[in-house]
Amino acid sequence: MTSEKIRQKFLDFFEKKGHKIIPSSSLIPADPTSLFTSAGMQQLNFYLSGEKDVLRDFGTRHLVSCQKCFRTGDIEEVGDESHHTFFEMLGNWSVGEDSETGYFKEGAIKLALEFFCDVLKLDKKRFWITIFKGEKGIRRDEKAFLIWQKEGIPEERIREFGIDDNFWGPVTEIGPCGPCSEIHYDRGEKFGCGREDCGPNCSNCQRFIELWNLVFMEFKKVKKENGEYIYEKLPQRNIDTGIGFERLVALSARKNSSFETDLFLPLIQEIEKKSIKKYFQEKRNFRIIADHLRASCFLIAEGIFPNNLDKGYVLRRVLRRIQRVGKILELKNGWEVPAVKWLVKKYQGVYLELSGKENDILIIIEKEKERFEKTLSEGLKYFEKLIEKKIEKSREKVIAGKEAFFLYESYGFPSEMVEELAREKGFQVDKQGFDKAFKKHQEISRAGAERKFGGVGIDRLGNEEAREKATRLHTATHLLHSVLRKILGEKVKQMGSDISPERLRFDFSFDRKMTSQEIKKVEDLVNQKIKEDLEVKKTEMSLKEALTSGALAFFREKYPERVSVYTIFNPKTKEVFSKEICGGPHVKKTSELGEFKIKKEESSSRGVRRIRAVLK
Repeated sequence: MTSEKIRQKFLDFFEKKGHKIIPSSSLIPADPTSLFTSAGMQQLNFYLSGEKDVLRDFGTRHLVSCQKCFRTGDIEEVGDESHHTFFEMLGNWSVGEDSETGYFKEGAIKLALEFFCDVLKLDKKRFWITIFKGEKGIRRDEKAFLIWQKEGIPEERIREFGIDDNFWGPVTEIGPCGPCSEIHYDRGEKFGCGREDCGPNCSNCQRFIELWNLVFMEFKKVKKENGEYIYEKLPQRNIDTGIGFERLVALSARKNSSFETDLFLPLIQEIEKKSIKKYFQEKRNFRIIADHLRASCFLIAEGIFPNNLDKGYVLRRVLRRIQRVGKILELKNGWEVPAVKWLVKKYQGVYLELSGKENDILIIIEKEKERFEKTLSEGLKYFEKLIEKKIEKSREKVIAGKEAFFLYESYGFPSEMVEELAREKGFQVDKQGFDKAFKKHQEISRAGAERKFGGVGIDRLGNEEAREKATRLHTATHLLHSVLRKILGEKVKQMGSDISPERLRFDFSFDRKMTSQEIKKVEDLVNQKIKEDLEVKKTEMSLKEALTSGALAFFREKYPERVSVYTIFNPKTKEVFSKEICGGPHVKKTSELGEFKIKKEESSSRGVRRIRAVLK
């Protein structure tokens, strides 16, 4: 059965069971405390916690989707049988209950067994189940234990685990969570370790594969004022399930790895055509390139560009790893073209954002390749010489933090790449030393301005007149940001700002030069909002309240638990024009600003534009 059929069968099955198919949300989550969407339920967080009304917004409590996910924690593991950066998560939900709708443990378990046994024809005798044994004041899941037996799973194939293995969530520091039951599949003794106690979650072998996680979400993890975490009951009970799609496809195809299925093997064969080496000789390296290229295509399609900040840094990291591994495989120039074309064709029917994007993706990959090509060879030479000197002079196999940072600063090697190179030579990197050197570099770069939470160091300015000018420019920056998003699209994100009493400088994500017409539209709309005499209001609230209210925020900032939100709105109609988490200060009325004028629009870095503007 092809991967496309498995994905569609899952959606069709739950649609027939009264679930509404919802599209995958973006890989860029609304919650700025998360770098990427890493679980199917993230887009439903506020519904699962009871803060939003699922019936009002979806018309049903029952939902199903195939969600795009990205996790950075597994990057170094990619190349083995199972790890990926980008992956898909199949999931179904029952959000809350009432007398007529909604289901909980028994409903979720019955649906899971029906799909696996009746639709995919998996052997129920190979299922092993895990349940929550009870920990941290939360009771053992006796109910799930009894339901599984009622549904034909014998007691000897049900194992109990604690909070680390069988209690899921929250995705971020606080939020909805709950005990879970997992369906594991026994692949047979030939994959086992031979131990008598071998079973699900065995650390010695890969005999038992986790397929489906059924989360019985009835708790909320909260942080008390003293910093202690506790679990409180949610106002409603939910079902949140997740199947790792790649793992299910591999099992259905009777393959040990998804890299040997139709999700990857045709792609690997395309790449293999451009290499003098073969997949069976260099499995790990071919898999790294295939995984990272797929991930890069999806990140770029989301409007992310390679740079040294947050999401852009992750994209740069995987693209540069592709380039380094590509040298090992001696890939020919242009190998990316057929590979990207295959990927876009494979996924564009499911994820429409890829449709028609292959040229954009290839241009960005090529530009990053050109940028890194200039320094990669020289950096590798420097690294080899560094290792040779250390072997000659010292028995200690450690690369100093300053040396690792030099490779980062001078040759553009991400710190993770330096660590990977070091491991290949049997060396370690002094990570603390690297972090110290990096922090010192940041402090030097930021000297003279405090930019935390949108602040501009206004209090440090020498006199009242200078502070007033900078304050007006700070409010103009908020207007500019909102206007750019309205004219150029919501993919525009603030990437940095700097304000002096004379001018503002605003960096934002955008992939091309603005036209003269666009610049004029931006100027005109900012000046229109200035003339409308909009009110600027400061409100203090919790970070969660701010995000729920729709305030813009930026992941790279480490927000405190309570924040200030500045809202620019029409006092007569109450229409909000701008709303951001910010440290201030700002003017009271936009009419205080004067005339806004853009002096220059230019490139700041790859995928980032910069506007310099003044107030007259």
